[in-house]
Parts: sequence; structure tokens; C-alpha cells
Amino acid sequence: MTIAAASIDTGVERRDDHMRSADFMDVERFPTITFRSTHIERVDGPRFKVTGDLTIHGVSRPITLDVEYLGVQKAPWGDDIRIGFTASGVLEREAFGMTWNAALETGGILVSKTFELELDVQAKLESAVSVA
Repeated sequence: MTIAAASIDTGVERRDDHMRSADFMDVERFPTITFRSTHIERVDGPRFKVTGDLTIHGVSRPITLDVEYLGVQKAPWGDDIRIGFTASGVLEREAFGMTWNAALETGGILVSKTFELELDVQAKLESAVSVA
């Protein structure tokens, strides 16, 4: 899977702009985020553990995502077949070279060492896939 790094959306525009900057994602130098699965394990029903290599900010690290398969259906606006799923996981941002932080006046630091990753994905099916 390849994602445009600039498409990050935390729900806060100023935070998104900072996340896209050289302090974090540096989308000018690293315009894509990639994930290549190496192992898939069914947990139950439509839920899976998907392990693979995540590349952010030019650095690749293994990560395991919790994935829920949402199904396959024909798109209502054409003949395309679409597949949907959600995925989530936690990553150590410093392991990806994102080390920027700031001390708070009240003590502590501004940015957590971990990020919660949440994906809502709809993809165009390119070839027949069986997911039973």
C-alpha cells in the first residue's frame, strides 16, 4: 500500500501542517508512506493481524496492524469493484527519525513518543481475490 504523506489528517489543520513539515514527515523529501505486508493472521471473522514493513520519513520498520475487513462490492457509480477495511496500530515515531519535540512550561514534553495510526481504506480491486 502506498499513501501520499501529505494526505495526513488529524482533524486540526495547524497540527497537520506541522506534521507535514521537516520536523516530522518532511513530505517535500518523502512524499509517500508505504506498507508491505509480510504475514497475515486471522484473529476471528473479519479481523486480522497484519505484520509488515512500514516506511515513513525514509525509514522502514516492522509493525503489526489490527485490521478489519469490511467487504467487497461494486461501486455505485461504475463497474469498479471496491474493497474496504480499517486498520490501526501504534508506532514509535523516533524509530522513524521523527525526533522533534518541545519542553512544556509546566514540565514534560509536547509530543508523545508514540503515534496512533488509524486507516480507513477503500481500494479498487485490480484482480479477483477470495476472502472467505
